[in-house]
Amino acid sequence: MAKTPTAPAADWLTSEHASERFQLVINSIADGVFAVDREWRLTCFNRAASESIGIPREQALGRPCHEVLRANVCKGACPLRYTMEKGVPIVNLMVTLRDARGRPIPAAISTAVLRDGQGRIMGGVETFRDLNKVQALLQQAEALDPLSTIVTTDPSLKRTLELLPTIAASDSTVLIEGESGTGKGLAARAIHRLSSRKEGPFVTVNCGALPETLFESELFGYKAGAFTGATKDKPGRVAVADRGTLFLDEIGDMPLPVQVKMLRLLHEKVYEPLGGTTSQTADVRILTATNKDLARLVQEGRFREDLYYRINVIRITMPPLRARPADAALISERFVRRMAAKKGKRIEGLAPEALALLMRYDFPGNVRELENILEYACLFCSGPLIEVRDLPEWFRERLSPAEPKPLSFEQGEARILKEVLASCGWNRTRAAAVLGIHKTTLHRKIRRLHLDLPDGDGRSRRRTFPRSG
Repeated sequence: MAKTPTAPAADWLTSEHASERFQLVINSIADGVFAVDREWRLTCFNRAASESIGIPREQALGRPCHEVLRANVCKGACPLRYTMEKGVPIVNLMVTLRDARGRPIPAAISTAVLRDGQGRIMGGVETFRDLNKVQALLQQAEALDPLSTIVTTDPSLKRTLELLPTIAASDSTVLIEGESGTGKGLAARAIHRLSSRKEGPFVTVNCGALPETLFESELFGYKAGAFTGATKDKPGRVAVADRGTLFLDEIGDMPLPVQVKMLRLLHEKVYEPLGGTTSQTADVRILTATNKDLARLVQEGRFREDLYYRINVIRITMPPLRARPADAALISERFVRRMAAKKGKRIEGLAPEALALLMRYDFPGNVRELENILEYACLFCSGPLIEVRDLPEWFRERLSPAEPKPLSFEQGEARILKEVLASCGWNRTRAAAVLGIHKTTLHRKIRRLHLDLPDGDGRSRRRTFPRSG
């Protein structure tokens, strides 16, 4: 095993002198941990670091840290060097490491100094959170519960979500209606993940983003010689989605000539690539979405009536965010936790003033706009809570102070709690799960806000919690 050149730090941290308990503890930490001596040679390298970098601990120990970690800041502005020279720790700095095969690893690092009993610097220690692993864990959680990506307390949307497993069990065509940013794509993906086709591909076609001249070839593919430059066959999105799901987003923008071929695909499950003479079979389920009034487009002659009825076998609607204001707070809290985990930041949630400001806005861009605002806020947030100053300037300016005075935070919180409890049939346990808090925390909030609520078991007798304090 490699021997490090300096005694105090090396003797304490190298495996032959470290206690078995220390090794168990350091290897149980999910984040990567490594330490260096004053000559920048690795004296500690835990299991998580080894797995992320792809280098065994025995091969890493004793080597210069920049040879093993290969961070983009190693040579120019090493955070650990700064900490050891200035005695100032760094917390959650975003850097890029490289694994043994040269692949980038986005990571959030924190640094600290190692001192001996006399306070002299022996070396430094750095922890890093592999954000690739965080993202993979989030995706695994979504795969286990596809409906977890859609957060709501709205009764109508909850009924829609309850129907998705039944809808997913069939191969019927689905039309998902709703304004832009309401989560139509999330609903389509949830249907796919709940279906028997979940192991197959999920292919999205944004009909509004494809030029009309390329639409047919992108969707159905083409044969060599079909047009100038077509030197070889190319499969279309339909072929790529074989044994899976094809999601036609914004289908109202599909050109009329392509609608004829799409109707045949839906009716007969066959199509012909551009320039082809032989029909090909498509084992694919079609999901569609639109933010337009297709019935009106049919009347205007811009959408085929027969295609409209063919895709309108099962229709679901995603309501706008302004129609379910209580969801803004729930989505905000969940999105902030998720974004903080991805960026390696410790953000606990939103400050009352920031949440109150969000609750005043009607979000014309719906959930997508809310998430964009929160992503900006997470990027610039430097404390445990997102403050008003962290929100985008345009957003703060749009909410003029001349508008009616908003509800206080306590009033807004009370309204949200009552709406969530009502949607859960006043069941405290279910409501706490929806809110993402512990049941005892919910009881404390009910008591603090002096809410008058019926019993959680649905009986008519009412119970009033006395005001605390």
